[in-house]
Amino acid sequence: MRKPEPVVLQSDRVRLEPLTADHASALETAARDGDLWNLRVTSVPAPGETADYVAAALAGQDKGHMLPFVVLDAASGRVIGSSRYHDIVPAVERLEIGYTWYGKSWQRSHVNTSCKLLLMTHAFEALGAQLVGWRTDNYNFASQKAIERLGARKDGVLRHHALRRDGTVRDTVMYSLAAGEWPEVKAHLQYQLERPREA
Repeated sequence: MRKPEPVVLQSDRVRLEPLTADHASALETAARDGDLWNLRVTSVPAPGETADYVAAALAGQDKGHMLPFVVLDAASGRVIGSSRYHDIVPAVERLEIGYTWYGKSWQRSHVNTSCKLLLMTHAFEALGAQLVGWRTDNYNFASQKAIERLGARKDGVLRHHALRRDGTVRDTVMYSLAAGEWPEVKAHLQYQLERPREA
């Protein structure tokens, strides 16, 4: 697997750009759409914490285990959220997709499927990953459903695994998709994006 490097990923509906310190203000505005930092089971930065959130992501990039992106609406150019590759392990050709969030106005829309299609296509077809993983809080049922809708398989639960922002310790639900499963999943995601939606 090739080491992930900053890159722009784009479709006709969304654009993923490499995260920079200059995006902090726009990300803070996006997080205000739904006051997302109040959700106990996410890592969305609270007002005044976005610069540190961006700095931590860029530090992970410098160390080689993260590649963070901002998510923009392609039509307006507006920043609507963030996502990243993380836990990148080239030696075993594996990476994970996470730290994903979108303003409330963009949830339950095409955005998550569009972004994940771009990120998985790049991971499997450009980088040569053999496995893409996801992880989420055991109480983040919306995230679990979204990951399962992508076609990922549930690997199991790591109990008493990570701290939440409120100081409690969560269990972490792990998912993955192997390279051999990717062609069928890709075809399904493309179908989901192209099919007519009910009003």
